[in-house]
Amino acid sequence: MEKKFAKKIQTSGHNLKNLFLLLLLPLLFVSALGSSFGHGVGSETFPPVNLDGKQVTVELSSSTSDPETSDDQQISISMIDFDSKITLRDVTFHIKAEKGSQFLFEQEFKADNGFLVFNFVSEETDSIVIEEESESNVFGSLLGLDSRLIHVKGPKLSEGGLYKFDISILTADGYSKTLDDPLVFNAGISIAQTTRHEFVDPNFGDQKIDVITYYDEISDFEYNSDSKEISYSMPFEWSQTNINQTSVVHEELVIPKAFGDLLVSGFTMYVNGVQLSDDVATIDDFFADGRIVHFIIYQKELLNVLENGSNENGMNFLITPDRDYPHLSSVTENGQFRILVSWEPENLKSGSDAKILFDVTDVFLKNKPVSTNYQFSVTQNNNVIFQQSGISTDSREEHNVAEFVIPEDVTGIVNLNFYNLDNNDLARTTIPIVFDRVTNEKEITIPDWIRNNALWWSEEQIDDTTFVQGIEYLIKNQIIVIPPTQQEDSSSQEIPSWIRNNAAWWAAGQIDDNTFVQGLEYLIQKGIIRV
Repeated sequence: MEKKFAKKIQTSGHNLKNLFLLLLLPLLFVSALGSSFGHGVGSETFPPVNLDGKQVTVELSSSTSDPETSDDQQISISMIDFDSKITLRDVTFHIKAEKGSQFLFEQEFKADNGFLVFNFVSEETDSIVIEEESESNVFGSLLGLDSRLIHVKGPKLSEGGLYKFDISILTADGYSKTLDDPLVFNAGISIAQTTRHEFVDPNFGDQKIDVITYYDEISDFEYNSDSKEISYSMPFEWSQTNINQTSVVHEELVIPKAFGDLLVSGFTMYVNGVQLSDDVATIDDFFADGRIVHFIIYQKELLNVLENGSNENGMNFLITPDRDYPHLSSVTENGQFRILVSWEPENLKSGSDAKILFDVTDVFLKNKPVSTNYQFSVTQNNNVIFQQSGISTDSREEHNVAEFVIPEDVTGIVNLNFYNLDNNDLARTTIPIVFDRVTNEKEITIPDWIRNNALWWSEEQIDDTTFVQGIEYLIKNQIIVIPPTQQEDSSSQEIPSWIRNNAAWWAAGQIDDNTFVQGLEYLIQKGIIRV
């Protein structure tokens, strides 16, 4: 199940008057111009250009009309003198607007005071409706000005996403002063959009993951309970021009702390098959009920994907838990300590021995292990299975250990409880894990000798046809076992370059079997491999 709702973005006021005050401030005060921003964020300021001997620029910003009563989104467009920060008078804007890939309108607007406010309203209309009004307010009245408001009404317009504007300035400092060469600006403003994805995990039951995108609407969300991987897609124009205008693509996951499988200590993100750098992901555990995982994708990462990935279908995200350091992680309620937990054996079974290994680290000392007293228990439905207390080690090489026998009648979700650290009642946290884990019996298997074939193909020592025929034979004879994949009818036989990159990385051991098989599943789905 997927639910969509627009996230409230920060605003300088709670109503339209406050927004107009924000826009009119340049007329009242001289203040420093903020940083330039590009596509994918909530405001954008363009580098100045010359107009009749003075430097001018266009600014865009976003807000909500009234977060307490409405989700309507407002985007202001103003033309200002770069040096004085004062808006120009008698400006004629020619604006073409789109939301994502949806065309909204193309129209001229006159602005006596150099700025416009577009109010995007969600209404079930057959087509986009434009309604203009001139609305006086207390701030405009004090200055003898009228503020211009344009309502844009249509389905799903206030849900957030990427709003794109092609802006041409036709007149400035006088409606009679038509510019011989209009000033042209291509702008994009992104308003945060949240989608909720609910599903049943075989181990942790009913769960939900929120995806907050600060760029554009996402689709095709999937969570794989076996690999613990998250995937989804998002529109993106893979061009040098668009990347130059895109300062950052920001994605967030909101994960409940009751979902133990995703309380891992780190995540890796792939975009169109290209692995992004480790510093893209940041985990924020300072919330009572959930954790927020931020993915901040800067231009250098986008350029890397442009050069090395498959870029014809927007952004295809794959988010994987770190496998090199498979600890679960949680921060105590007072924010002082982070607990890192692992266990042996990997799959804990009822009636067998269990070893819990954990580190107590100090958040403010960059997660350095610290020596402090602690209390620890393993519980299920308020029944204590095991408990111990002690003093944690401050060694990076040694772990704290708790060993016990899992009772025969205990299965399913249990809680690892850490509390009263450093004699503080608020220094506590809980990490859920599973005894007798449910797994998918159809595991992916690929013999090691196939790596040679993948390497030869990646180095173009064998052609595409030979590679595809070989993979078809191996799948049909169950030498390679992959999950069932729906197959499309397609006349295209072109293999994307990112598949070849995946083959090279897999042959070198840089990506795992699951990631390589995703490429094979793509070829099957597109009808390139026929099974």
